[in-house]
Amino acid sequence: MRTSKVATAVATASVSVALLAGCGGDSGGESKPFEGQSADDIAAKAVEATRQAKSMHVKGDNRLEDGSTVTIDVSVDQEKNCQGTIDTGEAKADVRHTNATLYLRGDEQYWQDALKQQPDAARKMAPKLQDKWVKMPASDAATAGVCDKQGFISAMDEDKSERRGMKRGDTTEVGGEEALMLTKKGSAGETLALYVATEGEPYILKTATEGGKNPGSVTFSDYNKPVSPEQPPADQTVDMKELAGEQQA
Repeated sequence: MRTSKVATAVATASVSVALLAGCGGDSGGESKPFEGQSADDIAAKAVEATRQAKSMHVKGDNRLEDGSTVTIDVSVDQEKNCQGTIDTGEAKADVRHTNATLYLRGDEQYWQDALKQQPDAARKMAPKLQDKWVKMPASDAATAGVCDKQGFISAMDEDKSERRGMKRGDTTEVGGEEALMLTKKGSAGETLALYVATEGEPYILKTATEGGKNPGSVTFSDYNKPVSPEQPPADQTVDMKELAGEQQA
């Protein structure tokens, strides 16, 4: 799996929110959560509340254009502290981001896929990287997008032209919390849904896309819980820059 796929998955997961946040729609007439507020107001408040949250846990899956599915399961905070897993079904990697450094621990298949554009490097390096924590500057890997909470939330505000036609749905339960469902039809015929917490802060609890080219769902939980990833032990860590230099020597 190329690390760029992970960034694509994160962007795709953001799309359902991007299409939903700030959409206009029904305010309804009977007593209900967010009474008197339009879907536009509710979605906008949900995005802002989620943006202001100090941290959150993100878990979900998205189908990419090539038909593969990427699952992310990470906790991340405002400072980009992050820990969790990335899974394609065939390859898996643990990810940590701390002190402005990204660490990845993938199985051999993960690194074979990540380096497949460089077959010689894949053959030589993948066995050395397998099950080791690989240290790299966060800016060097598309995977770092998984650990960028603010960037992820900012993607929700990118396409304002899509924010029309939101409808209020029923209340339901997401992860044990009551949520109001907001829905709309996307431009490609897919059904988009946004679930907003009805108690406390109006955090986003779930986004979902049914139909279309990129179906999937993402849940958001554990708001404001500390994220404190540990730096991997030195004897289990490989520096990607140093290893790349050795291969070129």
